[in-house]
Amino acid sequence: MLEVGTKAPDFSLFATPDQRIELNQLKGKRVILAFYPADWSPVCSDQMSLYNETLKYFHKQNAELVGISVDSKWSHMAFSQDRKFHFPLLADFEPKGSVAKMYGVMMTMKVNVNGRYTFLTKRE
Repeated sequence: MLEVGTKAPDFSLFATPDQRIELNQLKGKRVILAFYPADWSPVCSDQMSLYNETLKYFHKQNAELVGISVDSKWSHMAFSQDRKFHFPLLADFEPKGSVAKMYGVMMTMKVNVNGRYTFLTKRE
């Protein structure tokens, strides 16, 4: 996992089927990267719903929240619409887990998923 003080690696991931978000697009803001294992699972659904409910507190601190998992952009779109999330979910899908590996949070189990980790970074 990244050590405290390490510069967060840049990345570009799909937020919707036709829109990518790059970490560098969020310059001047604090960025909360919330890695989670999977859309639709009970614990992850609760985690992302709690983030959604507290999003206004993050924004008061000039912080943007993004969720990241190895699910596809299509799964993220359906999950986000169903739960009415007001922050992007980024698809670390192709190649699977490439960003999770850069951040040192990829877990190898029966299937490859990223672990549940949260990073706070400031983009200058």
